[in-house]
Amino acid sequence: MNYSSIAVLGAGSWGTALALLLQGKGHHVNLWMRNREQYQEMCETRENKHYLPGVHIPEVLKLFTDLEEAVKNVEIILVSVPTQSVRGVMKQILPYINSKQIIVNTSKGLEQNTLLRISEVVEEVAPGQPFVALSGPSHAEEVCKGMPTTIVVASKERKIAEFVQDVFITPTFRVYTNPDIVGVELGGALKNVIAFGAGIVDGLGYGDNAKAALMTRGIREIARLGKAMGADLATFAGLSGIGDLIVTCTSMHSRNRRAGILIGQGKNLEETLKEIGMVVEGITTTKAAYQLAQEYQIEMPITKEIFNVLYEGTSTADAVGNLMTRTRTHELEEVVDEDINW
Repeated sequence: MNYSSIAVLGAGSWGTALALLLQGKGHHVNLWMRNREQYQEMCETRENKHYLPGVHIPEVLKLFTDLEEAVKNVEIILVSVPTQSVRGVMKQILPYINSKQIIVNTSKGLEQNTLLRISEVVEEVAPGQPFVALSGPSHAEEVCKGMPTTIVVASKERKIAEFVQDVFITPTFRVYTNPDIVGVELGGALKNVIAFGAGIVDGLGYGDNAKAALMTRGIREIARLGKAMGADLATFAGLSGIGDLIVTCTSMHSRNRRAGILIGQGKNLEETLKEIGMVVEGITTTKAAYQLAQEYQIEMPITKEIFNVLYEGTSTADAVGNLMTRTRTHELEEVVDEDINW
């Protein structure tokens, strides 16, 4: 195969794991981080002790704090920073990139205030820049150990999606393509809200019945908003929908679930974030999802109750009670089976 040059922006757990995956495949990888102390420690120890402890970082994987040097002349720029930092990072690299470099985004969230998806943020900052969203059920801790993982890449342009598919795919890291960038981005972002709720269910000591109900009705909420925003309903039955929802709601690798557990156990938001020690995308995405539901006049009761817990002072027990005593209704799920014209 032809090897590519790739800049990975963000040395959190996922950025580091993907950098290792790509370097292990033979690609030329630059891993950039903003924090100088983290850079120095990683150079000295060849380990990302805070985000991915115990995983060796080979010398051939180049580390950078200079953004211009990291992105110069690479084919792919993999953006793996928290959602609220994407716009700033894109503005920083804009003077140093050309119109052919492909932006691959891995963050799963919605921008606060604007309520934009990441592809929309990138389009505002760098109009016309080739863009791919990478999403799906994928914990960094498992990927860096070579455990079987499947993800999806979405782009408006099929050739670009298939190029990125070829760059990333390995015998243990299977990559699918999808033309529905709206659905893939919304599935990846909104499942964090439901995963936070699943953690609350665990923190309250409720059982499998409650979590199964939350996950099932949660994907329904996601799909309902997604349809209103132009997504294909079939996408939410795929890797970036149900797949990502399952893994995030059930695994202790999930910081969204872990944060929800702490809230369910009675800790406040400040205590929770301090204990997690990393960005919890579901917390900020809850507010954005709640605002989008109002804008599109979509009923999202689970999202509404999680919003009330986080921002309105509602107790977790009361939130569950509100969901269980809603006006009775029937269950009706749409099934979509149609040809894709991509």
